[in-house]
Amino acid sequence: MTIKGIKRSAQLALASLGALGLSAGSAFAAAPKIDSGDTAWMLTSSALVLMMTIPGLALFYGGMVRKKNVLATLAQSFGATCIITVLWMVVGYSVAFTTNPDSAMNAYIGGFNQMLLGNMGLNAVNPLAATIPESVYMFFQMTFAIITPALIAGALADRMKFSAFMWFMSLWLLLVYCPIAHWVWGGGWLGAMGALDYAGGTVVHLNAGTAALITCLVLGKRKGLGSENMAPHNLVLSVIGASLLWVGWFGFNAGSAVTANVNAGMAAAATQIATAAAALGWMFVEWMVAKKPSVLGMISGAVAGLVAITPASGFVDAQGALIIGFAAGGVCYFSAVWVKKWVGYDDALDAWGVHGVGGALGAMLTGALAKNSINSLGKGWIFDGNGHQMLIQFYDVAGTFVYCAIATFIILKAIDLVIGLRVSPEVEVEGLDINLHGETVHG
Repeated sequence: MTIKGIKRSAQLALASLGALGLSAGSAFAAAPKIDSGDTAWMLTSSALVLMMTIPGLALFYGGMVRKKNVLATLAQSFGATCIITVLWMVVGYSVAFTTNPDSAMNAYIGGFNQMLLGNMGLNAVNPLAATIPESVYMFFQMTFAIITPALIAGALADRMKFSAFMWFMSLWLLLVYCPIAHWVWGGGWLGAMGALDYAGGTVVHLNAGTAALITCLVLGKRKGLGSENMAPHNLVLSVIGASLLWVGWFGFNAGSAVTANVNAGMAAAATQIATAAAALGWMFVEWMVAKKPSVLGMISGAVAGLVAITPASGFVDAQGALIIGFAAGGVCYFSAVWVKKWVGYDDALDAWGVHGVGGALGAMLTGALAKNSINSLGKGWIFDGNGHQMLIQFYDVAGTFVYCAIATFIILKAIDLVIGLRVSPEVEVEGLDINLHGETVHG
C-alpha cells in the first residue's frame, strides 16, 4: 500500500471512530440517568409518607376512639401496612404503574409484567420517574397505597371484625385503589384527559373518603350512639398523630415532584400555608358556632387543609394555597359536624367529612387556581382563563366517586356474606381490644 493509501485508510478509520463516538454519545444522552440527589430526596419522602400511617394515622385515630378500642384501632393501621406492602409487591404496583400499550384496557388497568417485581433490575427506571431507581419509585408509591385504605378505618371504628378489615383492605386495594391510581397517574383515561391531581386529592382522599362513607352506611351506627359518651379517650395521642401527619405530608406532596427541584419547594410551601390556614379556619368557625375552639377541631382543621392542598400543591402559588386552606377549614367543619348530624350517618372519626369532602373540594379548587407559571402542566380557570379545566376536574371527581362507591359496596357485601363484617353486640359493648386481640391498654 502506498503512503497516500495508508493516510487515506487512517482518515477513514478516524472518521469511523468519530461517528461511532457520536453515536454512542447520543445513545448515552438518551438513556435515563439516575440522579443521586433525586434518589436521596425520594428515599426521604418515602420514609416520611410511611410515617404518616405508622405511627401518624394510628395515633391520630387511636386517640379519638374509646379506651376499650384503642389497640384494635392501632392494629388496623399496622395490619393494613403489612398486608398492603405484600400485595403491592406481588401485583399492585404492576397493575397501577406499568403500561400495556397493546391492550385495549390500558386506559383502565396497567400490565402484569412487574408481578412479584420480577423484572425490576438494580438500575431499572420507570418512565414516570426516569431519574430515580424503579425500586425507589415503587417504594414511594407503596407508601401511598398503604395510607389510602388505612384512612377508611376512621369510619368503621369500634365495630368491624379484624378479619373482615384485613380482607377489605386487600380487596379494596386491588379492585379500587390500583385502577384509580392507574387512571390518573399511571397512563389511564383521566390522566390522558388532563386531570390535575398532584399528590392524590381524588386518588387518595376522595377515594378513601367515599369508601369510608359507604362503609359506615353498610355497617350501621355504633351501639349506644347518642346515649353513651363516645368522646375521644386521649386527645394527646391524637395531637401527636396529627403532628406526625403534618410533617409526613411534606414527603407526600413535595415528594410527588419525584425530583429535588423548584416544584418540590413550591409544593412544600403551599402545603405549610394551606394547613395552617385550614386549622385557623376550622377554629374560627367553631369558635363562632360552638363558642369554644377545641383542640380536636384545630387538628381536624389541619388535616382538612393537608387533604385539600394535596391535589393542588404542585400547581398553585402561595396565595392559592391560602385560599384553599381557609376554604377547607370552613367547608370540612360544616361537613364533619353539621351535615353528619343532619343526615344521621355514623362516620365515627369523620373520614368522609374530612378526606372525602376535602379531597373533592381541593380537586375542584385546583382547576380554578392552578397557574401555568407555577407548573406548565396546569392551566386553571381564574388565572389562565381555562374554564374547561373545571369540567375535567369534575369528571375526575365524579368518576372516582361513582366507581369507588359501587365497587366498595360490592366488596363489603361479599365479605359480609362470607364471614360477616360486624362484631357481635356483646363484643362491641365489652370492647374490641380484649375480644379481638386478647389485650388491653393496661396489659
